Amino acid sequence: MLITLLFTGTLQAQDVQKNTNNTSISNPQVTITVNKLNGMVNYVFANGMRMDNTVAYVNDIKQGMFTSAGFTSHSCTTRPINDNIGKGITLTVKHSDAKHNISITQCFTLYQNHTYAIVNVSAASAGRPIETRDISPIAVLPAYKGKLYIPGTQPRILDVPFDNDDWTPTLQRSWPKAGEPKNSGISYEFIAVYDQLKNAGVVIGSVNHDFWKTGLAYQTGNQLGYVDSLKVFGGAVTPDNPSLKSAYGGLDGTHDHADHGTMLGQTVSSANVYICGSDDLQEAFKDYGRVNSIINGKQIWAGYAPVYWNSFGVEGVLGYEGVMMPPAVNQISDFIRSMPNFSAYSKPVLSIDSYDQGIYTTEVLKTIGEYGKNNGQQMGFYFIPFAMWSWKDDIKGHKVPGSNYLLTDVLLHDTDGKPIMYKDGKWGAYAMDPTHPAIRLYIIQQLEKAKAINAKFIKIDFLTAGALETTRRYDANVRTGMQAYSYGMKTLRHLVDSIMGKDVFITQAISPLFPHQYAHTRFVSTDVYSHLRDDQKGFPNWGSTESSLATGSHMNWVQGTLFPYTNLDVTIMKNFQRNPDLNEQEIKVRLYAMMVMGSILGDGSDFRNPLAASRAQEFLNNKNIAKFFSDPKAFTPIKTADGESFDQQLSFYLPGDATMLALFNFDLKNDFKQTFSRAALHLDAHKKYELRNFMTDAVIGELKAGAPELSLLANPADAVLIKLVPVN
Repeated sequence: MLITLLFTGTLQAQDVQKNTNNTSISNPQVTITVNKLNGMVNYVFANGMRMDNTVAYVNDIKQGMFTSAGFTSHSCTTRPINDNIGKGITLTVKHSDAKHNISITQCFTLYQNHTYAIVNVSAASAGRPIETRDISPIAVLPAYKGKLYIPGTQPRILDVPFDNDDWTPTLQRSWPKAGEPKNSGISYEFIAVYDQLKNAGVVIGSVNHDFWKTGLAYQTGNQLGYVDSLKVFGGAVTPDNPSLKSAYGGLDGTHDHADHGTMLGQTVSSANVYICGSDDLQEAFKDYGRVNSIINGKQIWAGYAPVYWNSFGVEGVLGYEGVMMPPAVNQISDFIRSMPNFSAYSKPVLSIDSYDQGIYTTEVLKTIGEYGKNNGQQMGFYFIPFAMWSWKDDIKGHKVPGSNYLLTDVLLHDTDGKPIMYKDGKWGAYAMDPTHPAIRLYIIQQLEKAKAINAKFIKIDFLTAGALETTRRYDANVRTGMQAYSYGMKTLRHLVDSIMGKDVFITQAISPLFPHQYAHTRFVSTDVYSHLRDDQKGFPNWGSTESSLATGSHMNWVQGTLFPYTNLDVTIMKNFQRNPDLNEQEIKVRLYAMMVMGSILGDGSDFRNPLAASRAQEFLNNKNIAKFFSDPKAFTPIKTADGESFDQQLSFYLPGDATMLALFNFDLKNDFKQTFSRAALHLDAHKKYELRNFMTDAVIGELKAGAPELSLLANPADAVLIKLVPVN
């Protein structure tokens, strides 16, 4: 017997089909089919991608593993749904039998006018409570002959680190060559399996971030485009491993020193998981961001985007080496005032970063703020809410600032019961418990300092410390690192609003991507020093423009969906701290990279230097640069980073009244030439367009009416940014 139900009334209807052996729900983009004989689930996408024989599971710490395919009864029901995302239909599958006192329930939801599905799993016990630190709503397992297939000739897996620390890159994993071992790894919170040539594929990621750290563990098959194993699971923990490369298990994980906390109850559940197969991977990622914000919320920013000067590029810990003592900041303020275009939109921020508090006291910062105010500027403030820097093994007797609690009482602990050093070293950072009342008092103290100097811009750093797992915690009801971190960030945001007001801009530096809803922007990667490539002679082998944009080319979707803006750190007009000098071409490439990412504009230069000052007038005070950064928008990637070579060649465009097109060529020897069709750039087929240099507005070419395509060339180690201006 076949029963077909059609839920109509919108452009994209959901179809339900039921027969003796299968129940499926579908829309024009995906069909999800449950096999009622074995409990396994197939996903078939319109772009030809599919996942076969998937299961769900819960791993109880005492009773072991239970999979959805391990039961004999698989009952299916469907019901309409109307939630914050929209109207749709949910297919619920209960897996149970008389042999087990545990049952597993999967839910699959399709929404009208949306191409994605939302999937979750729960497990219920009729006996003793379930306790788990490993639960999966989607698992492709070899034991069940599970397979994921992506069509195309250049399949890739996007493997994402847990946070943006340690200059760890995002990987684009290829399939092994004949005779080579299969590629495997863990991506965190989300993953993409896609074809590099077609920019089509599937995006899978968690959309709840208040309990589980989500891992997506994968293993490629030997056959091109096939994935033999993919587990989307709550409970990911990975310690750092100095014997491995940073992106391959060395530093890309959760940095934990203890097991993931457990969920305990008669019913336990996974995070909701987003899955979308699409011919437009960029749009699938944007929808992933939008769904996260619908469920969790997001910050908005009224008015112009902030611009700022940051002290860290001049001297690491400001005042420590005496490079820039307090009176010199006034000279920086005076110079910024001399750049009318840079200052034309929002009041520039004097962002005093890591600083020697014995020199840059609150009173000194207040005096700098008053001086800056007379120059039409405002103050920024920096602090670390969930970690405390200290000399190693010199923490006894010290109190948490702003409280009477001992520091030793608020620290997180590893499996051996020892305090966790989040940043190890003689001078290191200890991880603190966000649920401890001392942390609330410490944050209040820091925010009162920020209020005293009338700061309107706050940079919070080393946030991952608050997400670490621990063997003991002040609030025993908070069971996991992510639950504690979510609590801490919510507390911090509430205190900022109540103490300083809601007109304060918050940027996250070192931090997990999620939860995202407490800040206005987040660093795309770790600190950027502005040299061109990581292998550049005389420079550190990290923090280059190439490395940050290679990661950024896969992350531009966060701008506008998760955050109002991104943050690609600062530009440098001459040299970063003690690094060698940059040339003007490197500065231009750096600025253009920030533009295509939709980043806010910051600079970390010592403007007392005449060369840095003259370059700032040329670049930072450029009227077109200043106007763009008053309301930055991320470009859409056309050619993204692929592989680990430093010779990346990337392209992006931003549609609008005057479409912008950018090419980046990090190859030191070869030109980068790319041809674009009108259709790809969404240009009017019948109009003529002038090609103009972005910074100067000089006409450098034209696209004649009716001409089907245009070509653009970037020289080695260079970038090109043009405007396509229609001519009536």
